[in-house]
Amino acid sequence: MSRILLVEDHDRLARLMCKGLEAAGIAAGIAADAAGRIDSAWAAIQQMPYDALILDRGLPDGDGLVLLQRLRKAGLGMPCLVLTARDALHDRVQGLEAGADDYLPKPFAMDEMVARVRALLRRPVAFQQLDPSHGDLTLRPAAGVLCRGDQSVTLAPAELHIMELLLHRPKEVVRRSALEAAAWGLSEAVTPNALDVALHRLRRKLLAIGSCQRIVNVRGLGYALREDVAAE
Repeated sequence: MSRILLVEDHDRLARLMCKGLEAAGIAAGIAADAAGRIDSAWAAIQQMPYDALILDRGLPDGDGLVLLQRLRKAGLGMPCLVLTARDALHDRVQGLEAGADDYLPKPFAMDEMVARVRALLRRPVAFQQLDPSHGDLTLRPAAGVLCRGDQSVTLAPAELHIMELLLHRPKEVVRRSALEAAAWGLSEAVTPNALDVALHRLRRKLLAIGSCQRIVNVRGLGYALREDVAAE
């Protein structure tokens, strides 16, 4: 499933766009999170990997291009669609030079926005690892399976997003809040034990395919992948 971050401070428009993207996800596998400020969008990007960014320029804490430039300087190449009421040629050029992949002036038709996002998701990112791996594990997000050699197991969507984040950060301790956001998005209410249940299922599935990797609880910090040498 592709996860998109929408950075738009107009609440009603953001809700409509998220609904439009998620409705398209019935066929295209799209989930959308929304942020209304540059700082909250940057915080969200630190918590989870996004496949694409939809970015408004006129945000309460500055020009959205500031966020885009920050992402590009950090080496993050997620494709970006810039939205703006500014339709002058120099505004479009400015956005593209800041690192935007496409530009859509407001107002726009929802169908066109969805089509442009789908087109961005089809573009390859040169350094993006499509099937993240670590140790004896390889995750195949498109198929929704976790593999160890010729052994594989199907993952539920939340399990898939949790495992994807852990594999993208194999040497890090990932905070509980980051795993919850990856699994269920930023806006969805999560029951207190939902993550514990998902992690329990993932641990059982790791054992089922004979992996040496374990999801360990680093007390007070979060969770990490660690190799169980005794399991080799």
